[in-house]
This record gives sequence, structure tokens and C-alpha cells, in this order.
Amino acid sequence: MKTSSKSSKSLATAAPASAVHYRIEVPDVHSHLFTVHMTVASPASTQTLRLPAWIPGSYLLREFAKHLQQLECRQAGKRIPVTQLDKATWQVSCRTGLPLEVSYEVYAFDASVRTAWLDAQRGFFNGTSLCLQVPEAVAEPHTLDIAPVAGTTGWQLATGLSAVTVDKAGFGLYYAPDYDTLVDCPVEMGPFWSGSFEVFGIPHRFVVAGAPPSFDGELLLADTRAICEAEIRFWHGNALEQYQKDSGSRNKDEGPSPIPFKNYVFMLAAVHDGYGGLEHKNSTALICNRKDLPRLPRTTLAPTTHKQPEGYTTLLGLISHEYFHTWNVKRLRPAELATYDYRAENYTELLWFFEGFTSYYDDLLLRRAKRIDNATYLKLLSKTINQVQQTPGRLVQSVAQSSFDAWVKYYRQDENTANATVSYYTKGSLVGLCLDLTLRAEGKTHLDAVMRGLWTRCAGGPMAEADLLAVLQDLGGRSFAKDLARWVHSTKELPVHELLEQHGVQVNREPDQAAQQLGLRVKESGGLFIQQVLRGGAAEKAGFAAGDEWLAVQTEGMPWRMQALDDLMLYAGKAKKVTALVSRDKRLMQLTLTLPAPTQAVRLSVRDTAAANRWLDGA
Repeated sequence: MKTSSKSSKSLATAAPASAVHYRIEVPDVHSHLFTVHMTVASPASTQTLRLPAWIPGSYLLREFAKHLQQLECRQAGKRIPVTQLDKATWQVSCRTGLPLEVSYEVYAFDASVRTAWLDAQRGFFNGTSLCLQVPEAVAEPHTLDIAPVAGTTGWQLATGLSAVTVDKAGFGLYYAPDYDTLVDCPVEMGPFWSGSFEVFGIPHRFVVAGAPPSFDGELLLADTRAICEAEIRFWHGNALEQYQKDSGSRNKDEGPSPIPFKNYVFMLAAVHDGYGGLEHKNSTALICNRKDLPRLPRTTLAPTTHKQPEGYTTLLGLISHEYFHTWNVKRLRPAELATYDYRAENYTELLWFFEGFTSYYDDLLLRRAKRIDNATYLKLLSKTINQVQQTPGRLVQSVAQSSFDAWVKYYRQDENTANATVSYYTKGSLVGLCLDLTLRAEGKTHLDAVMRGLWTRCAGGPMAEADLLAVLQDLGGRSFAKDLARWVHSTKELPVHELLEQHGVQVNREPDQAAQQLGLRVKESGGLFIQQVLRGGAAEKAGFAAGDEWLAVQTEGMPWRMQALDDLMLYAGKAKKVTALVSRDKRLMQLTLTLPAPTQAVRLSVRDTAAANRWLDGA
């Protein structure tokens, strides 16, 4: 393991021929504009150009073309007309035998992992935001030339693309065998921190933009390396051991390493307030709160004990989640997404498997990598169980429907989302838990083996639910069609508690938070604002609505100002009913609120250590 503030030495090979070439320039970071110069080597007489409307892994039409401007086309130095056909498609009449030169600008001021960003501190982009597609050439080689950023010092570049000729900072020419690969490799630029390590001979790089002086890079690398090793062993343990055993006598014509990538890059943007990640085949783009980064021990104003931020565990879970996607969704992926259509929605009912099962394993593999203990893992699992149980929409929408409707519901949440939908992340992870614990209880196999069996059956490629059922039948010794019909395709409750009890875990109960007991989701910032009213709860029965500001509560004739939900218990005393004063559209309303009987949340603990560890250790 090593760390460095400089990137590794450049590669220098002959520039490959490409059907489509892009040159990215930044004339002025303050304009937030990337300039793109694109060359189509052999254009069609009527050449179509398209910009994707979405990015794989984030199932929403984001209409990236809204940020494209100043599109011009030339041949032999002469400008030729361009006709726009729809929101993201252009058509150019070309002379055959002459390259087509295209230039345009892309506005980049979206701080998420899905689009592009540019300012004086940092640059970032996904190819889906910057690189027009040539439909006839999507399967042919593409090259990307990224110029050093004018007016900056100390800027470096990181990407998962294959370098052809780049400088020491990483700027220069990169190669992709096809358009999908090109746009699957985001690019990070800026004066970022950089570190590296190897796992089973595979080089991994971690870059962090926006890290504060207290940032402990060595700890982040050590923890990330442990996660990567645990996940590679999860997917390729036996095959990897055999490969390493034979490596001493291996000829160059023998089979390749079972690990399906040759290098990997983590790109993390540390910001004041943000969280998220997006997976790619040999990289991931991440965002976290700056305060959640691991911290160096202080030498002044030192606390009695050095403790990492609680959010650091959440960050490690995000790293684990996105790295697991390297196998589960980027390679082993829904058959419906075997070929991406970047113009429109690509529907599948399998996100409960690809996102849900990844969510099941992200924290579990933190535990197996010894980054968290049993108590911490069960606390995280308790949170997931409570999130699902406290969502009325679980009784309305199946997790298969949730997957299919991601394009219009999951990524477009509103005040009714919790009442009408269920998350394929959280409920999908509990489906994975139930399947794993059921398989272990029956004693023939476990979900780890099923995942590896799917990898082998589908050759690390597209899969359908029928493939999962076939592997379950083969390894589990019976049909699991009824189980999946109940857990995935219906809204019936999952047998989570019973299965956990069978594996040495005690299911305890504790009082719910006030918001959950009332059936509310609130924002407490300069007042008490209602964001969501849950179906069937006390707040709905009283007449609360999303958008209300809860101003005061009156009991026994005395009104009290409300600033937070905790104030309700302070002022209600033993009352069973109170009068709530709310502001709705600047009108004052009085609502009669009947205080409900206390509800309870789940808190898990270990009852039988040996039994629990057999599951948690993956034995």
C-alpha cells in the first residue's frame, strides 16, 4: 500500500485509430463550460448525432441535452447546416469521404455523480453528459483527448479509461473499444488527494476532492483495501486461489485472471452536504459529507479518545455497495439492459435483485472485512427493517413493481411516495436476507453460493429471474418460485423476524420516534414543517397535510409554541387529545389530534453468538 499526491507515470503507446474522437477543453473554469471538439472519421451521408437522456445505474430520464449549446458542424473547414430532430438528436448532411468536425459546449454545474461539474476547484464529467453518440459507430473504437485546464496549477486527472499518451498529471489521450465503455468511465480533475493500493495484483486508485486538513488518507486506503479483498474473495475465492496456485507455471496462452477488471478507480467528492454513488465497470463516483471522512488524531486540543465520525461507517458502506456493483449490475445485469437504449426508459423488474441484494451485502461484507462488529451490523440491519416496516407503501406496491416504476416513482419522490411505493433498495435487501437465512436454515446452500452460481451460469453477463430460480433449484434442492412470488411479486410481509431468531439474533422492541408514532415526516429548521403524512396514522386522521407548518399546540386551554416534535410530549402531559394550530397557505387552522398508543421499532441483538457468527462470517 502507498499514498502519493502525484499520479502514476504516463503510458505512451502509438495512438490507435478511432471511428469517433473527442477533445475536451476548458477555456475558462468560471464559465462552467466544457468545450467539446468531436471528429467522426467516416460520417454517413445523412449523419445522426445523439446525446443520451439517462445514465445507466440511475433510472430517470435526466435530459442531458438541456445543457448542450453552440452546436456547429464543419467539413474541410466549411460550416455545414445542422437540423435538430428532437430534444437530443441532430442530423447533418455530409459529403462522404471527408471527416465530420463537430464542436459544442456543455454547461456543467450539477454537483451529483450523474452529470458534470466545473469550477475553479474541481472538474468532473460522465461521458453521457459530454459525448454525442454516433449510432452507426457505437461498437467501434473511440478516443478521448482531455487538454490540461487553462489557468490552473496542481490539477490532476483520474479515470478508468485506458491511457494512450498522457502527461504526468494524467491529461492526454485515452482509448475506449466502444461507446458504452467510453461513457462508463467518468473523469475527475482537480488538485485532489490521491492514494493507491493493490488487491490480488490489481491496482486500485483512490482520489478525494475537497478533503480537509484532518483527512486520514491512510486509514481510508486500509479500510477500502480490506473491503475490496473481501468482495473479490466473495466472487472469485476458489477460482482465484487456483489461479494464484498455477501462476508460477502459467503460460501466456492460458486463461486470464478470474477478476474481470485490470484496474479500478474510486473518485470521491467531499462536500459540505451530500451523499451518493454511481457504479461503473472499473470505477465509481462517490459523494460524501466532508465531516464524515476519517480523521487524523489531533496533537492539540486532543480528546481523551480518538474516535472516527459516525458517518464514516456510512461512507464505508457506500464504498462497499458501489464496488459490489462491479459484478452485480455492471456485468451480471438484467437481460432487458443487455444493450442500453440511451434515448428512453429501459424497464426491468429486477432492481430488487441488483440494487436490493447489493444493499444486503454492502454492510454484511463490511462485517466480514472486519470493519464493523456484530453490534454495529445489527444496528444497521435494524434501521433497514424499520425503514421498510414504517413505509405504508409496502402494502400497496410489490418490490418487483417498484423496480419497474423506478423511472417515474423512485427518482421522482413527493409527499405521497411513502404511502404508495416501497424502495427496491431496502425491501430488496430484506428479500436477500430472507433468502439467505432460509437457504442456511434448510442446510443445503446459502446465498453466497447462489450469487457465484449465477455468475457462472450467466458467464458474468445478462440474467433473468428464471436464471435465479434455476440456480436456487440446483443448489437449494427445491423450487423457490413460491417464495419469490410471495416476497417479490406480492405485498405480503416478509418473515424477517422468524428467520433472524432461527440464526441466533434476538428481535427486541423499543419505542418509535415521535414522528413515526404520529405518522409524519417533518423538517425541523426554523420551525416545524410537515413533509409527508403517512397513510392511516394519527396525523392523517387529524387532517394534517404536507406543506403545513405546525405552529402551536393547545392543551387545557393553554397554547404552546412548537419548534420541534419533542415539544409535543413536553406540552401534552397526560392529555389524550390536543389542538394543533397549523398554517396552510398562510391560513391558520385548528386540528384535533388524538394522541396514539405508543408504537414500537425493532432493535436487534445477538442471542446466540455461535449461530449468528455462522451466518455473519459466511460459514
